[in-house]
Amino acid sequence: MSVLHLVPIYCGTYAEVIPRLARVLEQTFHTTVERHPPGFDPEIAFDASRGQYNSRVLLAELRRQAPADGGRILGVTNVDLFIPVLTFVFGEAQLNGPAAVVSTHRLAAEVYGLAAQPELLFDRLCKEAVHELGHTYQLVHCPDDECVMRSSQYVENIDLKSAGFCNECRTSVYPG
Repeated sequence: MSVLHLVPIYCGTYAEVIPRLARVLEQTFHTTVERHPPGFDPEIAFDASRGQYNSRVLLAELRRQAPADGGRILGVTNVDLFIPVLTFVFGEAQLNGPAAVVSTHRLAAEVYGLAAQPELLFDRLCKEAVHELGHTYQLVHCPDDECVMRSSQYVENIDLKSAGFCNECRTSVYPG
């Protein structure tokens, strides 16, 4: 059985959700989750002109740390992520590759001027982590409104979808 490597990167006050997230990912992907510190300096991804972190840089560094045994690696952070063509992203993954990264930054209600909602944040984080890891299993965005692989351009889209795969996507992740 391959292992999912969970790499907390600048999690700050959200670090307490990492063990809970690990349990969800173990159940969802039927795998063992191990936590590891980042083997690189995350500051290399910081873009001072935007005040954000380039998720592509973080993803490349995570890919370099990816296990050779076919396992996957997921970086979890609290920094604001972007890719050059978008204002922000909730996460990013290498399609059919070993690496993914997600951020709690824009998943937190406080970013939108609302009171903290820890359970809502955790629910959103789980959905985005499963979504990005789904891409590592060669899944693309799904047209099913409830599937976790549905594209989410806004945080409200995350709230509307389920935390699980539709039947078609599930078959791709768990063949046979």
